[in-house]
Amino acid sequence: MDNLAQLLKESWTLVEDRRDRIAGYFYARMFLSDPALRTLFPVQMDGQRDRLLEAIVTAVHTIDDPENLDDYLRSLGRDHRKYHVQPAHYDTMGSALLTALRETGGERWTVEYDQAWRDAYQVIAERMQAGAADDTNPPFWHAEVIGHERRGSDIAVLTCRPLQHHLPYRAGQYVSVEVPRYQPRLWRTYSIANAPREDGTLELHVRAAGAGWVSSALVRRVKVGDLLRVAAPMGAMTLDRSSTRDVLCVAGGVGLAPIKALTEELAGYNRTRWVHVFVGAAGRDDLYGLTELCRLAAEHPWLSIIPACSDDPGFPGERGEICDVFARYGPWTAHDCYVSGSATLVRSALRTLAADDVPPENIRYDAFGDL
Repeated sequence: MDNLAQLLKESWTLVEDRRDRIAGYFYARMFLSDPALRTLFPVQMDGQRDRLLEAIVTAVHTIDDPENLDDYLRSLGRDHRKYHVQPAHYDTMGSALLTALRETGGERWTVEYDQAWRDAYQVIAERMQAGAADDTNPPFWHAEVIGHERRGSDIAVLTCRPLQHHLPYRAGQYVSVEVPRYQPRLWRTYSIANAPREDGTLELHVRAAGAGWVSSALVRRVKVGDLLRVAAPMGAMTLDRSSTRDVLCVAGGVGLAPIKALTEELAGYNRTRWVHVFVGAAGRDDLYGLTELCRLAAEHPWLSIIPACSDDPGFPGERGEICDVFARYGPWTAHDCYVSGSATLVRSALRTLAADDVPPENIRYDAFGDL
C-alpha cells in the first residue's frame, strides 16, 4: 500500500494543475462510451466537474489511511445512489478516468502510474459498491419546506420535513440537496443545523454565493410548500461522547450550521465539559445565528459564545479575524476542536491549532465551498 500511495501522489502532481482538462476528458469519454449516462447528470456540469475532482483528491490523499479511506468510499457509494448509479456504470467510469489521466499526463505518464491508478480504482469501485449495497435506506428523501426565513440579503434558514420517515443522522453531518422544481439533477451539500429532533425536521443554513445555482434557488426562489430531495447524510465531524475533554468550536459564515447542531446535542447531555464557541463574520449583520446560540448559553453555564467581526470598527465585541481571536483565548491543547467555514478559514484554523500543539486526532473540520 505504501508504494501504491507513493505512485498515486507522485502521478497526481503531474496533472493536478490541469483539473479542468481531466474533468473534460473524463465526462466526454464516459458519455461517448455510454450516452445513456448523460441523463443522470445536470444540464450545467461545472459544479459536477468540481465534485469529481474533489473525490479524486480525497481518495489520493487518504489512500495510505485504510480506515478513513474505507469510511469515505463507503459513504461516497451510499451517496451516489441518488444518481441512480448501477454496478455496470463503475467499469465505464473507471475506463474514462484512466483515459483522462493518461491523456492529461502525456509523455510523463508511465506504465507504473497507469497500473497504480488501475489498482486504486478497483479498490475505490469495490468499496463504493459495498457501501451502496449495505445501505437499506432510500437513495434520497422527499422533504417539504415548512419554514423559510431570510436573514439578510443572501442568507436563508430553511426548515424541512422528510415525507417518508425520519432521516437518520448525527449532529455535525451534512446532506446533499436537490431542488427538482428549479435545478433538477443538480445536488449541493449543506450541513444540518440542528441535532436530531423528535419530529424529524431538518434545519439548513444557505448563503446564495455568487452565481450558485442551487444556493440561489434555495435562498431566493424556494417557498414554503416546495419539495426538496435530501440524500443520505455524510461526514465525520461528530461528537465523541466518550471524551471528557473540553470543547472548542470555530465557525465562519454558514459554517455555523454544524456547530449549532453540535452545541444542541451537547445541551442534551453535557454537564462537565466547558464549551467555547467562536463565531466570525465580516460585520455584525452577518452574525445571523447568534440568537439561538445565546439562548442556549443562558440556559447552560458551561457554554460560552464569543462573536467576532473582522471589518466592523464599531462592533462592541471581539474584532479581528476569527482565527486570531480564538488564538488569544488559548491554549487549546487539551480540547476537542471543531472547525467549520470557508476553506480559507479552515486552513487558517488548522495552522493555529497545530501551532498550539493540538493533536490532529482531536481536530474535526468541515470546509464550506458549496454554491
